[in-house]
Amino acid sequence: QVQLVESGGGLVQAGGSLRLSCAASGRAFSTYTMGWFRQAPGKEREFVAASRWNSDSGYYADSLKGRFTISRDNAKSTVYLQMNSLKPEDTAVYYCAGRQYGSIWSYQYEYEYWGQGTQVTVSS
Repeated sequence: QVQLVESGGGLVQAGGSLRLSCAASGRAFSTYTMGWFRQAPGKEREFVAASRWNSDSGYYADSLKGRFTISRDNAKSTVYLQMNSLKPEDTAVYYCAGRQYGSIWSYQYEYEYWGQGTQVTVSS
């Protein structure tokens, strides 16, 4: 069993930046594919970004490329989401997810473990 805890959310003005963190408990964090998803009120949860367990590359929803950056520190068992040039439509609860040896990263049902979410609100 792995527990994931997100932090770093809050209120920010349009055009600003936030850095979300997701701290993982348990062993072998480096073997987990980690993903970020978000869910706005009244909408389905959608894929944001992912970091595969055996790759240094980040993978992103097409609409977010260039604004969001995923990174990880395996020594700290933490994955990050740097969010720049934020827009009001980015307002959502952001969730961290993980799956050991995950090879499919953009579908929420492929992930084993989920955090509680952190609220991001972007004002205009």
